[in-house]
Amino acid sequence: MAIIGPGHDDPEYDNCDPAWRHQETPFRQWLFEKLMAASFPDAADMAADWAPANRYHGLDDVETGTLATLTGTSYDEVRAAHKADIAAWMSEQQLRDHPDLAVLDADLNRIAERS
Repeated sequence: MAIIGPGHDDPEYDNCDPAWRHQETPFRQWLFEKLMAASFPDAADMAADWAPANRYHGLDDVETGTLATLTGTSYDEVRAAHKADIAAWMSEQQLRDHPDLAVLDADLNRIAERS
C-alpha cells in the first residue's frame, strides 16, 4: 500500500528538523567541550548524535545519567545545559514566528552562526 503524505524516514513525519544534526547549538557545544575534556577521540561525532535527541525528545533519566557519566559532570549540569539549549531554541522559534525587526537584527549573528 502506498504511503500518503510523508514517508517514515521523512523529517516531516516525526517533526525532527534534519538541520539539528549539523546545527551548532548550546547543548552540542557544551557536550563537545565536556567530551573533549574527558578525552573522547570521537567527541564531535558523539555530540552530533546526542544534540538532536536533546532537542527532539529531551533527555530522560537514563540519558541524563549516561551523559553525566561520560562527561564527568552531575545530573544537574546536564539538565542545566539541556534547559539552556531548549530556551535558546524557543527564543529562535519566537523570532521566526513573530519577527520583530529590531530584535531579529540584534540576534541575527547568533542565529547565522548556528545554521
